Amino acid sequence: MPLGDADGGAAGLHAERELLRLARCERGEVELEVVLAARPRFGAAPVRWRDAGALGLRLSSAAELFALRGEPRLPLAPGGGVRTRLRLRAGETARFSFTHATESPAVLPPLGAAAEERLARTARAWARWSARTRYCGPFQEEVRRSALTLKLLAHSPSGAIVAAATTSLPEQVGGSLNWDYRYCWLRDASLTVRALFGLGHAEEAEAFLGWLLHSTRLTRPALDILYDVYGRRPPAERELPLPGYRGSRPVRTGNAARDQVQLDVYGEVLDAAAQLVRTEGSIDRDTARMLTAFGDYVCRHWREPDEGLWEPRGGREHHTHSKVLCWAALDRVLTLAAAGHLPRVARGALARERAALREAIEREAWSDALQSYTGTFGGQEVDAALLQLPWYGYLPAGAPRMRATYRRVEEQLGAGRGLLYRHRRRDPAWREGAFGICGFWAAEYLALGGGTAAEAEARIAALLATANDLGLFAEEVDPATGEALGNFPQAFTHIGLVNACLTLQNRLTGAEQLSHQRHLPEADGGGAGTGEEVHS
Repeated sequence: MPLGDADGGAAGLHAERELLRLARCERGEVELEVVLAARPRFGAAPVRWRDAGALGLRLSSAAELFALRGEPRLPLAPGGGVRTRLRLRAGETARFSFTHATESPAVLPPLGAAAEERLARTARAWARWSARTRYCGPFQEEVRRSALTLKLLAHSPSGAIVAAATTSLPEQVGGSLNWDYRYCWLRDASLTVRALFGLGHAEEAEAFLGWLLHSTRLTRPALDILYDVYGRRPPAERELPLPGYRGSRPVRTGNAARDQVQLDVYGEVLDAAAQLVRTEGSIDRDTARMLTAFGDYVCRHWREPDEGLWEPRGGREHHTHSKVLCWAALDRVLTLAAAGHLPRVARGALARERAALREAIEREAWSDALQSYTGTFGGQEVDAALLQLPWYGYLPAGAPRMRATYRRVEEQLGAGRGLLYRHRRRDPAWREGAFGICGFWAAEYLALGGGTAAEAEARIAALLATANDLGLFAEEVDPATGEALGNFPQAFTHIGLVNACLTLQNRLTGAEQLSHQRHLPEADGGGAGTGEEVHS
């Protein structure tokens, strides 16, 4: 995927989008099969093929144009597309360029030596970007690979980072757990910003936050759950008449989660903003008003049920993770207000709501019978998301209730290889894999103080063994076979890897943890708060 001048390439005309592939025979002979079976708009759009001679094979559909050129030239197959065989001998190279244009005029970059230079220039640009990654802890190559993956999932013009590049790769092969992840979830904001800032990629972190603030402008103080890369509401979910990957139906576009209520996003957005302030040291007036409005919204709505971070489609409940993130939202507002960044916050009222939230969580989400926090208020099942409580500063990793919760999560959700299921479904037909990021949450919990640094490092090593041959992770893993499940590559999993390694690095070097284990004392509501920090 050659880079244009905006991404560090040379100035001049560049294809709007190009896939460039070179095949070189080093010794002996090798036969290549070249296949192109393009299906624009999931096969729904009528297409027209023609052979344009030196300009290659052209496929036009509605307002877009595809062009395939090759050295050697490629024949057009009967009915359109390409299916041919080539034979290369030692020292010979075949070059192919497939371009896509939606704007006029279409640019068809040259092949030959110019194609070789585009690839070399692109490799140099990526090497320069990767060299900026600031990390010196364990598993450096894996962390750099994950940083590159996040960068590749970023939409360059807007700064948005999509959850995955694919739709409908199944969580259960042959089943119906097939979703469209080609969108940007606000939930990812806090975790992504922390990973990028922690690796020294402040420009990308700030661009993502800039996209976030732009995207939420029309619905504030209410927040949608996900957006497209332009900050718009995603299309309605629909099912396509396609066979699906290995018979996994239906194939979906759009995502019905856009209509859900997930209150945890307020905590994640406010936490991301707090991280920006910690790094940049300031906040503009419009953003300050927006963050203040988010805090007021949480005060009015935290007592309501929601769908929660796992987006079940069976109705709303009081999810413990959502309540803790609402607590974190008020905590960040109070922290920013105490530092003078949010001058119009009713600090006494917010402090009372924060204290009420904690009281509700401790009363409704702790199970004496289970000796653990539970996934929902009054429930008797755990949730891997509970392992995040220490990072958001709700309680220390070494607190007795947190250690007990970790033990119960391991007991009920452990899947071997360091993996965890995210929860246990009551429906026996629901057979998803272990959730990638949950294992990394467990490793980070250990690194935060719930265990030893050696335990955290061993768990990360076990999880890294479940990557594919390129060091990439899907959303889930089949614990029995190691097969990747769900959409791919999955930003969420790579974010979990980076943050677990950053926390481990800090543990090993004695550096201050990036987590919010420091927070304001929870006032009884009688005053405006002292602004003093307490260290847990």
